[in-house]
Order: sequence, then structure tokens, then C-alpha cells
Amino acid sequence: MTPKDGPSAGCTMITSMLSLAMRKPVRKDLAMTGEVTLTGKILPIGGVKEKTIAARRSGVKTIIFPAANRRDFDELASNVKEGLDVHFVDDYSQIYDVAFSEH
Repeated sequence: MTPKDGPSAGCTMITSMLSLAMRKPVRKDLAMTGEVTLTGKILPIGGVKEKTIAARRSGVKTIIFPAANRRDFDELASNVKEGLDVHFVDDYSQIYDVAFSEH
């Protein structure tokens, strides 16, 4: 597990502000996590297993994780990952494309 704690809701806050400013809704089946730098780079987070389980329990079908957390996700049990569409991103522009897509 990546030893990281901190502002992992950064990408969610940016997406919420963009949604409000553009008057465009974010996909309802989506969860995301990741710290965002001033240049838009997405940094790793902690708690991949816990966040994945919580997302599944909430009915989420698509999750966005930092690319640096791919190994953490890959190490999860298959029953935790089953049925999820997971995107691993390095830059906020990749989040934007998923969050505001029509599915």
C-alpha cells in the first residue's frame, strides 16, 4: 500500500467546481480520488482497498484512481474489483474526460 495521507479529495473538489461553473452534471455512477498539484498532476493516495469497497457499496460502477496507485488496486482480491470500470490517471485532463462523458 502506498503510504500517503492528505488531500485526496482534490480532484473531486475541482470536478465539483467545474460542474457548477459549466452547469454540466458529473456522471452519477462515478467515484474519484487523488491529490492535484498546481499543474494538474495527480498524486497517489492511501486507502485504495477501503475506497474501492466504499464505492461498490454506494453503487458506483466507475472509479478514477491516480496511476501511481495501479499496483495497490491490482493487489486487491478479485471479488473487490469485479464489475468495476477503473481508470488510472496522471493528469487532471484525463479525469475531466471521464467525469463529463455520457458513459
